Amino acid sequence: MSITAVKKTKEITPEQEELLDEAFERAQKAFEVIKSYSQEQVDRLIRAVAWAVANKKTFERIAVMGVEESGLGDPVNRVGKRMKIRGVLRDALREKSVGVIEEIPEKGIKKYGKPAGIIASLIPTTNPELTPVVTAIYAIKARDVVIFSPHPRSKGTSNEVVRLMREALQREGAPADILQCLPTVSKTLTTELMSRADLVMATGGQDMVRAAYSSGTPAYGVGKGNATVIIDETADVKDAAHNTMLSKTKDFGSGCSADGNLIIHESIYDQMVEQLQAEGGYLASNEEREKLRVVIWDEEGHRLPDTVAISPQKLAEAAGFSIPEDRKFIMVISDGVGKGKVFADEKLTTLLTLHKYDGEFENALKVAEGVFENGGIGHSCGIYSFNDEHINRLGEWGSFSRIMVRQPNSIGNAGSFTNGMPQTSSMGCGTWGGNATSENVSLKHYMNTTWVSSPIPEDRPSDEELFGEFYDPELEK
Repeated sequence: MSITAVKKTKEITPEQEELLDEAFERAQKAFEVIKSYSQEQVDRLIRAVAWAVANKKTFERIAVMGVEESGLGDPVNRVGKRMKIRGVLRDALREKSVGVIEEIPEKGIKKYGKPAGIIASLIPTTNPELTPVVTAIYAIKARDVVIFSPHPRSKGTSNEVVRLMREALQREGAPADILQCLPTVSKTLTTELMSRADLVMATGGQDMVRAAYSSGTPAYGVGKGNATVIIDETADVKDAAHNTMLSKTKDFGSGCSADGNLIIHESIYDQMVEQLQAEGGYLASNEEREKLRVVIWDEEGHRLPDTVAISPQKLAEAAGFSIPEDRKFIMVISDGVGKGKVFADEKLTTLLTLHKYDGEFENALKVAEGVFENGGIGHSCGIYSFNDEHINRLGEWGSFSRIMVRQPNSIGNAGSFTNGMPQTSSMGCGTWGGNATSENVSLKHYMNTTWVSSPIPEDRPSDEELFGEFYDPELEK
């Protein structure tokens, strides 16, 4: 099934070609085994590989390893990501992937689940321990095999995670090569990996996502983020501020779902700022805001890597000022929205921008539109409101793939135990964000489906029913 007969990348070295040849040969042999597994077998395997990493003792070690290797994120907070593995496993176990996975009797339809084949999975440096496990659960459930390409900055962590899962597979009598992780990493090697695979799962920076879409292989990628959140006059200020803190501080704001912009109604603006400070926010002065601009973005507005996913104290220090040790994130007052207004852009760190709107709810949407002109379109939005008209209006209006109502974006967007979103570590942003899907990437995206259609009684409405007032029987004579 694997598509391996492709021309090699011009820049690939003989050593790299040999490495990939061997990896794909091993992957193909493993695929020949797993593709015949029963539902019971794959369900047992996903439990085994998930527990090999998700148990507290192991994941604490891996989380610290990932932070120390990459220099990004909060080791204390990152340990909590092991709960995401439980959520993904829950979702996977509740679905069918082998044989008949769905029946629609009234339409005479049966759907059969089939594996996608050999998957190339790109791992981001901000999630070197979680993404491999999430991908492994869904891939094994679908009877796929995976070759992981780790980020250079955290390849040791990702290789260790895959090693643990390979051992779990071996203990269950399954081929370890169902999961492989490249020991060395380069742009050309990853490009060649993607071109040879049957499917690419690209979770990472926009350059790599674009490369995945250009690889000639079907690919699921993710878009730019940082959630924009509207807080209207009906909001529970304490709840909104607390959830904002949770979302902004999760792993030092490394996730694209972390709140980036709050759009607050003028009637509760001062109260909201005060409550955010009570939750650990530091309100930067205009002078400090300009210092932050210099260390977060270059002169052309490109995000600088050194301030991604660091503590607010280190962020302030990099900018040339200091903040108290008890502060959990930094807030700046908006200097405007639209093209070139970088504080409305993706931040991926412990920085939050506050925008004020007045009057009607439509004015909040105008501010949001300006934010999305600068970046993050297609990803996520949130709203704190008890006005259903406002919530529905946002749902109708927005060019984004998911809206969290009165809940932390960085916890809810990728699915949680208190909402119905599919649990994942990869979120599509639709055509708005240049992605093939606007859904949370989950089991169905790892599978092919064969539809079997049996005859049913004729279901053909009359022309009068179909064309309504436009039907003219005289033209049918």
